[in-house]
Amino acid sequence: MLAYRHAFHAGNHADVLKHLVLVQVLRYMAEKDKAYTLVDTHAGAGGYSIEGRYAQKKGEYSGGVARLYDAKDLPEPLKPYIELVKEFNPDGQLRQYPGSPALANLLMREQDRLRVFELHPTDYRILASYLSTRPNTQVSDKDGFSSLKGELPPPSRRAVVLMDPSYELKSDYAKVLATMREGLQKFPDTVFLIWYPQLALLESTQLAQRLKASADTLAKKGWLHVRLTVTQPDEKGFGMLGSGMFVVNPPFTLHDQLKDSLPWLVDKLGQYDGANFVLEQRVA
Repeated sequence: MLAYRHAFHAGNHADVLKHLVLVQVLRYMAEKDKAYTLVDTHAGAGGYSIEGRYAQKKGEYSGGVARLYDAKDLPEPLKPYIELVKEFNPDGQLRQYPGSPALANLLMREQDRLRVFELHPTDYRILASYLSTRPNTQVSDKDGFSSLKGELPPPSRRAVVLMDPSYELKSDYAKVLATMREGLQKFPDTVFLIWYPQLALLESTQLAQRLKASADTLAKKGWLHVRLTVTQPDEKGFGMLGSGMFVVNPPFTLHDQLKDSLPWLVDKLGQYDGANFVLEQRVA
């Protein structure tokens, strides 16, 4: 949706969960010498100013990455993620937040292929400039959902796909499910990382179950589902309560890494006594 700007939400609790998972998956993929391809279907601008007017308008980062940035008791699985955020802020102060493409740029090797898609014209220009010198990279202003089929399978037959649309259009829920199914039918080994908001909407509450049902039949290595609930609905019953990540063909290490991190994240990011997490996995 062209009106959506992630800069308003950069570094919030949902980014923490999403990027913890992304960093651990990309680190795992790099354990083999063979190159891999990362496809980011809704890439955003790449990086965001925490001090800018967008981020400052709601200050969502203060309830997310800011609570982790100087923490002395970080669980081990969270340390690589926070180290990358600090690398993105060379003066030591939290002034910029790295989006998914920036984290990928910091982690991926020269031989690894990066394919990013962003429709918003301003964010596309920023992203294209930021990644202009990275080898084996293509930045496109085409629709990421429809473009994915042309990226699978990649030449090395090792692929990670990150899908995190804004979901401001309810049709995004159906598109996420359809795109995952089509991608797995083309290349069943694809590691899908699917982020979704936890909202009081039928589409949101049903998405994880629908993803599970499809992954049960199409994924070669099963799936993992993690959800972090940090707050309650507002007085009208609305608001984003938290977020989830659905991982298809997850690294075998990911479950234990999240298990070690989630209780700490609930304590640090939870905004009410009922804050909680869900972690479930099916191994094919």
